[in-house]
Amino acid sequence: MTIKVHGFPLSPAARRVVGCLEEKCLPYEFVFVDLMSGQQNSEAFLALNPFGKVPALEDGDLTLFESRAITQYIVRAYADEGTSLIPVNPKESGLVILWSEVESQQFDPIASKLSFELLIKPLRGLTADEAEVEKLTKQLGSVLDIYEARLKGSKFLGGEDFSLADLSHQPAVNSLLSTKVKDLFEARPHVHRWAKEILARRAWQKTLEKMKFP
Repeated sequence: MTIKVHGFPLSPAARRVVGCLEEKCLPYEFVFVDLMSGQQNSEAFLALNPFGKVPALEDGDLTLFESRAITQYIVRAYADEGTSLIPVNPKESGLVILWSEVESQQFDPIASKLSFELLIKPLRGLTADEAEVEKLTKQLGSVLDIYEARLKGSKFLGGEDFSLADLSHQPAVNSLLSTKVKDLFEARPHVHRWAKEILARRAWQKTLEKMKFP
């Protein structure tokens, strides 16, 4: 049976899952969930994710939600397909897991709030809270300083090969580089090089093409 991804095209979490499927070269069906009309709160969708958040994944008789859990499942269930994303060597995989945790615990909370202020609010006709943006910009700069040190001696966050740690960053990095905080990335040469490399990947470009808003 074909894998089904239930999501909203502009959702960073849904894009993370689709990006992983594209890296693994797996066939899948994207099922549009209309967040604008509240479809995520319908009985049918809540049966897939009781928290009413996208994405949800169906693979045969298995249903999963939470994008990072989904990507880890995909990488392990389809280990022999496409890009590896998690090394077999325990020490190497430990680094990938470490930087995947850094993404979810240190990078994404700041990036998500910045995206809300700089991208979502204007779409809703609201004005960004400049004091909040300034505070978040400083916080992101501090995180990227640590990334710069890491990437000075490593091509990618988890090592010399593109991995799940890098993939998890793609949606937020893609969004932030379209805002004024792109200067934070450009000011750090190793971070800037890394950001350009992960966003230039064919799988990510295919993800962006397929996840355009109708």
